[in-house]
Amino acid sequence: MASRNKNKKSMLELEYESEEDEDNEAPSIGKDVKFSSETSQDQDMITSSQQYFGSIEDGFSISIIENMKEEYGLFVWPSSIILAEYVWQQKSRCSKANVVELGAGTSLPGLVAAKVGADVTLTDDSNRLEVLDNMRKVCNINDVKCRVLGLTWGVWDAPVFSLRPNIILGADVLYDTRAFDDLFATVTFLLQKNPDSVFITTYHNRSGHHLIEFLMEKWGLKCTKLLDGFSFMPPHKVSNLSGNIQLAEIVLEVK
Repeated sequence: MASRNKNKKSMLELEYESEEDEDNEAPSIGKDVKFSSETSQDQDMITSSQQYFGSIEDGFSISIIENMKEEYGLFVWPSSIILAEYVWQQKSRCSKANVVELGAGTSLPGLVAAKVGADVTLTDDSNRLEVLDNMRKVCNINDVKCRVLGLTWGVWDAPVFSLRPNIILGADVLYDTRAFDDLFATVTFLLQKNPDSVFITTYHNRSGHHLIEFLMEKWGLKCTKLLDGFSFMPPHKVSNLSGNIQLAEIVLEVK
């Protein structure tokens, strides 16, 4: 579990690992996961899971479709669960907001935002058609209306110019150092559309330190909040998660 004094650091410090590292294996299957009856080797291993937020009286559940053969994009990673819980706890802030989720994958944080009343656009790499199709499916099964958009970081296709978010979400989008510059370019572009907007991201610290402060300085950004991702999680959810996960809120530097 992450150190509880991470939020006292003056620099936003990330750790990363290579694609071969064991932390990039598929997450363990929890008790809420139900396997489909399809067992053919030619069929994708499709699973479904339920994620719960709030109480029976004032909460809801989100159904997620996962594909355990698809590389990275269709797993519910711990960082996604933590960011979704933060959105739930910040529901008064997210309600009525214009929210864009980057690298959404299974889209759990964005779906929670939609459930609490946000106008949500879910995005992922425009080349990953299977992921985009899955995003549409989970919107349908959860009875929420979200815009689904192919958005490749660092690529200025026409759809990106139509986005004007108040809140940008990104769960575990800081895992591949080769994509950091493109990600921050895209985040900065979106933040500039609305100077009062914020980028809220959760990331899993991995082996080896990599400072991203120089990228934040390059793109004129600053971190205004840095939390241990487990510090605000309900105890029953913490017991099912592992790792060293941080939550950061990042905004444009005011000069």
